[in-house]
Amino acid sequence: MQFSEQWLRTFVDPQCDSAELGHLLTMAGLEVEEADPAAPVFSGVVVARIVEADKHPNADKLKLCKVDAGTGELLQIVCGAPNAAAGMNVPCAKVGARLPGDFAIKAAKLRGVESFGMLCSARELGLSEDHGGLYVLPDDAPAGTDIRDYLGLDDTLFTIKLTPNRADCLSLTGVARELAAITGRSLELPEVVPVTPAIDARRAIVLDAPDACPRYCGRILRGVDARAPTPEWMVRRLVRSGVRSISALVDVTNYVMLELGQPLHAFDDTKLSGAIHVRYPRAGEQVLLLNEQTVTPAADTLLIADEARALALAGIMGGEESGITLDTTEVFLESAFFAPAVIAGRARAHGFASDASHRFERGVDFELARTAIERATRLILDICGGEAGPVEEAVARDHLPARPAVRLRPARARRLLGIHLDDAGIQALLERVHLAVARQGDDFLVTPPSFRFDIEIEEDLIEELARLHGYDNIPAVAPQGGLMMLSSAESRRPVWDVRHLLAACGYQEVVNFAFVEEAWERDFCANENLIRLANPIASQLSVMRSSLIPGLAANLVTNRKRQMDRVRVFEIGRCFERKADGQPVAGFHQALMVAGLAAGSALPEQWGERSRQVDFYDVKGDLEALFAPRCLSFESLSHPALHPGRAATVRLDGHNIGIVGELHPVWVQRYDMGSAPVVFEIELEAALGAVLPAYAEISRMPAVTRDLALVVALDVTVERVLEVLREAAPAVAREIALFDVYHGKGIDPDKKSLAFRVLMQDTQRTLEDAEVDAAVSALVRQAEAVLGARLRGSGE
Repeated sequence: MQFSEQWLRTFVDPQCDSAELGHLLTMAGLEVEEADPAAPVFSGVVVARIVEADKHPNADKLKLCKVDAGTGELLQIVCGAPNAAAGMNVPCAKVGARLPGDFAIKAAKLRGVESFGMLCSARELGLSEDHGGLYVLPDDAPAGTDIRDYLGLDDTLFTIKLTPNRADCLSLTGVARELAAITGRSLELPEVVPVTPAIDARRAIVLDAPDACPRYCGRILRGVDARAPTPEWMVRRLVRSGVRSISALVDVTNYVMLELGQPLHAFDDTKLSGAIHVRYPRAGEQVLLLNEQTVTPAADTLLIADEARALALAGIMGGEESGITLDTTEVFLESAFFAPAVIAGRARAHGFASDASHRFERGVDFELARTAIERATRLILDICGGEAGPVEEAVARDHLPARPAVRLRPARARRLLGIHLDDAGIQALLERVHLAVARQGDDFLVTPPSFRFDIEIEEDLIEELARLHGYDNIPAVAPQGGLMMLSSAESRRPVWDVRHLLAACGYQEVVNFAFVEEAWERDFCANENLIRLANPIASQLSVMRSSLIPGLAANLVTNRKRQMDRVRVFEIGRCFERKADGQPVAGFHQALMVAGLAAGSALPEQWGERSRQVDFYDVKGDLEALFAPRCLSFESLSHPALHPGRAATVRLDGHNIGIVGELHPVWVQRYDMGSAPVVFEIELEAALGAVLPAYAEISRMPAVTRDLALVVALDVTVERVLEVLREAAPAVAREIALFDVYHGKGIDPDKKSLAFRVLMQDTQRTLEDAEVDAAVSALVRQAEAVLGARLRGSGE
């Protein structure tokens, strides 16, 4: 809301400058967004009367004017304005004046004739963009008066940003009430004296929807002159409030709305038929609005209508067919209260907004309608003349908003605010903002006035106390409390450790949206049970992700398009699946996962290593490094996102914790990824586990190694062979590791050779050959018995 400081000071005049006034308003909860001067800086400009305006002897488009600028003698000024004429009052910049832009006025000679000053247009004074002629001042403007004083240009235009609950401050009266309350200055509101009816002209009012409009006032005025000019003081206040002057009748309704906060509307009474009805629309009914837009109101949109047709959208905008014109002589003036819920959102549904709807949907004082119509009537009669009939008022009091008393416990207010306010001080503060306060034991019962829709619970009153006492007066006390070290389990590591380990492996972290394209879910996850967003931020990002892999694939595509061939990224985030109840969010499982993607060369380009593409085993090694010293196992699997035969399930302690593998060639080609990347996705919780450190004696005895080559069937995995060998390994067998796989000449087509290195060592003694041979024999026998393996070279 924008308003003039000078207008505000006619209601309440605190002893402070503009900057301090803006600070006071902000600290009262009426945040000042802008405080701009009403006019740019200039000096030396006065009111002047053109006494003579003759044609310039040497120029057809110039005039030679004799001007009375209050100096006691006439000034000769050459002027090129087309509207310059004798008898008009205009701004005159005398010699020595400085206009906006630091333009100095000097005596000059124009086409051979001396000129001692300059007659000004509105644009030359920085008051508007109008440059069609001189700025015409009223006939009673006294010559010689400083134009800044006469037009009140030393003014500040405040723009305040109000929260939706403070609709009472969408008027000068509301702002003035708040300013008077926080400064303690007296409040002087315009006196509204009811207009005595001079004619007995009435129009009946019927409330067909009393729950939506419980109060409606109307009055007929006859003999008005709609062509009467709006007074300059009213135009000035309207313009400085951001409202354009239209005509006297419209200007009065806008002025009263800005002054009191009550929207009004004027109908041409000669265009009305019968009683005024406040009702909901009939099927297919249409209204042509003042903005020349024809709308078909929804069934829950309230209308103002007569016996023949709809006249206006209630509380939003009037209709074109019943609107006033410059030829209007009879006016039906309305002032009403509409329930906020009935007005809220209706204007936006039709693609526009209005000052009236902005106020009604937030809440207008339901006791203000009659006062506002009396104020507007007096202004119209004073400006446009005419006679007024009696105010016709329809009220459904059972449907007016209730104002129940709110209990306030002073002890609780003091405890929450952290300051000491005695009971008398609390009562005084509340009464300053026109709240009715009564005692009930140790508590207060506070009844809000009709214009305060925001006082409903005790906390609202405590906020009022803080605001009125002054936020600046509440001391900033440092919080006090004891600190203690939180326990940190050694069996669990923080998420940042996982990030650091992956970064050490060459991965960079990314953060992707949790909502993705529907096609990604179908391609990479084969997900048909999609979780759709009710209100997506973009049409393509319409479903929640069930895997982090599609987002990483998109990161790869983006980097490929920017000539980045080697890409290693990881992400930690939530994935979303539909699950049975029992989850933190009913029906949805939101697992935290960690996923990574590696594409391009296995190592950065260098002289020491030959370039090769990253493969499954590179990423498998990164996963093993992430979990070390815990051991992972891997089993082949089929997954819609991964290459058949180049994908595996990741297992830890017998549980599946994720997947790893090369992306499927179909998706690599479809999404233009170039070479196939390798990806992994595992449960974050599994990665957060850690092995408790345990002491183990370091042996000083020599180690013994033996190589063991076993021939097994092709479908026997290395993991299974290691599992069998470790079951039979004696205590001295410290490590069994695969170092070679062979399939070819000398081996049956359905067999393969797996070579293992067995390291044996004791902490107390040197192992003897017989003991070592016995241990190897035990391993071979176990493999033969369980896997049908044979020692390579035996039986060949």
